[in-house]
Formats: sequence, structure tokens, C-alpha cells
Amino acid sequence: MADRCLRFTGTAPGRFLIRRLGLPRPAELIRRSDRHPRLTGGLLLLTAGPADPAVAPVLARTGLGADDTGRPAAVVLDATGVRDAETLTEVHAALHPVVRTVATSGRVVVLGAPLDPADHHQAAAQQALEGFTRSLGKEIGLGRTVNLVRLTDAGAAESTLRFLLSPASAYVSGQVIEVGTGEVTAPEDWDRPLAGRTALVTGAARGIGAAVAETLAGQGARVVVLDVPGAGPQAREVADRLGGSALALDITAPDAGGRIAAALPGGLDVLVHNAGVTRDRRLVNMPAERWSSVLDVNLVSVLRTTDALLAAGAVNRGGRIVATASIAGIAGNAGQTNYGASKAGVVGMVRSLAPRALCEHGVTVNAVAPGFIETGMTAAVPLLIREAGRRMNSLAQGGLPVDVAETTAWLAHPASDTVNGQVVRVCGQSLLGA
Repeated sequence: MADRCLRFTGTAPGRFLIRRLGLPRPAELIRRSDRHPRLTGGLLLLTAGPADPAVAPVLARTGLGADDTGRPAAVVLDATGVRDAETLTEVHAALHPVVRTVATSGRVVVLGAPLDPADHHQAAAQQALEGFTRSLGKEIGLGRTVNLVRLTDAGAAESTLRFLLSPASAYVSGQVIEVGTGEVTAPEDWDRPLAGRTALVTGAARGIGAAVAETLAGQGARVVVLDVPGAGPQAREVADRLGGSALALDITAPDAGGRIAAALPGGLDVLVHNAGVTRDRRLVNMPAERWSSVLDVNLVSVLRTTDALLAAGAVNRGGRIVATASIAGIAGNAGQTNYGASKAGVVGMVRSLAPRALCEHGVTVNAVAPGFIETGMTAAVPLLIREAGRRMNSLAQGGLPVDVAETTAWLAHPASDTVNGQVVRVCGQSLLGA
């Protein structure tokens, strides 16, 4: 599973060879750890069009001071006031001189406004920011990420800005995130925001699910590790290590939702639908069993369990539902018509359910969509296909399970009240379907 190419490019011979061959040089990403709890360096705030005075106070609370080195760890461009095509020249004027100075594994965040359906000039200019952001993300290099946040109230976007301006978002780039308005529940401790909350993660005995459980527990949650009875020993090991509990359950069982609710009489604050399977084969060679087994685990169980838990009031008000989609459901993938259909179905569920769940139950619904993530499953992929998967993104490397976990934790954050109905790709800005 080791990315030997990434390691080689960090050596002098590797840098020389990559430069001579004209190949992309992946940079080692700085992820959140005890050594790197925050980005190292300052923040540069720029504007295009009239500035939003509420932005600076929020950025000041991220822990990143003003940059005085000329090499900022993060650059934020406030373009919320861009209302016409002519003002887009200020976007170029602001970022053109500083793009090269952003530190390795640094961040560029563009702040935009929602598109105004009554003003096609404003809508055109704000939509232009999306093309700009995605394009800059594909050329900026050196492990740096570029994302666009559309907001109306900067205060409601604090959890999102803290996430994007931190090492936790190392593998999230080229994304457009819409943040709504409303009251936000700020935690007492931003380093342990899930303290006192209960989180259930399905398929959590190993891989991405185990990483999600570990990250949520590290932020204070009491974690319930759910997996099939056959994975019981691994699930109990993960739960014991995290000070949580294990629940042996086949998530495809018709009564799974009721059994979860019965096992957690105090209800859930965070529900993470991570359980998933693949049964790859081209459609012409795919028997019905391969189709239905993937749909049952990846989509039908998610719909049925979510409906049951919401109907029973088992997801507490202020709760979070985070489902796992995939770029295969967004861009498609040969040999994965069943998997792609199931993950696209998750996207459809999120977009339809999110506004109703928030209105009726006080619960947000979002999804993460992983790209190529280094797991035991991808380690079994043939070498050449695996290398292609690793390189076909703007960061030129595969992600790690913790990248999906960190994104899930942000969506589960109590201050993410206004992040709803979003499908966030954790793919290093994959070149597929971007």
C-alpha cells in the first residue's frame, strides 16, 4: 500500500528524474497531528469587490495570524461583493501576485456569494468564481489546495473555514461548498467539539470506517462501532481502543433501524453511513445477485435505516447524518454500474432529504465522496491501475482514510448547523468528473 513513487520524488534523484520527464511531482501533504494541529504560518486576507466586514473577525478565530513573512500558509480572497464580470479583474489582480508565495501544503480559499436568480450579471460573475477556483486548484501544485465557499453570513461559516484552513483538509481541493444562514452552536472546546455526543459509524471494524470512528472519538464523541457479526472481534477491538462500544448487526436487515434505536435509548447525535461493498463486473457479465447485493448494502440499507431512525426520533435534534458516496457515483467507472448507481443514489438521497430533515427533525444530512483512498481494497488493485488512480488528481497521490474521517468530523461538528445537503469530494480534486 506504500506509495513508493511519492517517497522517491522526495529524494534528490527523484526530483531530478521527475523534472526531466516533465511529470507531476507530488508533495508530501501535511495532515493534522499532534505535531501539526494547525497550519504553520500566517494568513493573508485579500478582497475583490466590496469587502464583507464580518469575514476578518471569523478568520481571526482560526488561530492563523496575519502573514508578515511574504509566504503565507493560507490566502483567503473575499469575493462576496463581486457582482459583475468587470469586477472579476479584481480577482486576478488580488491573487496573481501572491499565488507563487503560498507555502507548500498551503490553502487558498475563495469566498463567494449565492447566485442571485434576479440578477444574471451577479450570477454570471459568481459562477465564474467556480471555474476559476477549480482551474487554479489544478495548476497551483506543491500540495496546496483551492476551494470556494459560498456564504451569506460569515459567522455561520466558521466551522467550514476552520476546517478548510487547517491540516484536516489536506486532501480536499477544487470543492464548492455552500453554507446557509441561521444560528450556529459553537462548542465550548473547538479541539473537542463532540464531547458528550454519541456517534454511530457503520462498517467501522476496519478501513475508512475505523478511521472515522477514531477521529470522532478523538474529538470527544462516544463511538458505537457497528459492523456485521462476522467482523465482531475486529469491531470490539476498535471499540475497546476508543473507549466506545460495539454493535454486531447486519445493516441490510429489515429491522436494523429499530435494533439500533433499541440499543441506544438516549438516541444518536451523529450517524455515519460508511458500510459499503463492491462487486465489480461489466454489466454484460453481471448477474442479478451482484447487482442487488451492492445496492442493498450501499443504498437500500442507508435509506431504510435513515427513515426508521428519523421516524423513531432516534437522531437527536441538532444531530448529523453523514453518508458515504463516491466519485464513482459522480463520474462513473467502468465495471462498476452497480456501485456507481448505489453511490449516485446516496447523492440523490442527501439532496432531497436534507431540507426536510432539517425542518422536521433539526438534523443535517450531508455526504462525503471519496476518490482514490489508500486502503486494503485499493492495495489489491493491479499495480498499473493503482498508480493511475493515485496520479489522476491535482495532488498526484492517493488519499488516506483519515482524510475521509476528518471531512466527516467537520460535517458532524456541532457548529456545522448551516452546512446541509452538501456532497463533498475527498479526492485531491480528481480529474474524473471534476
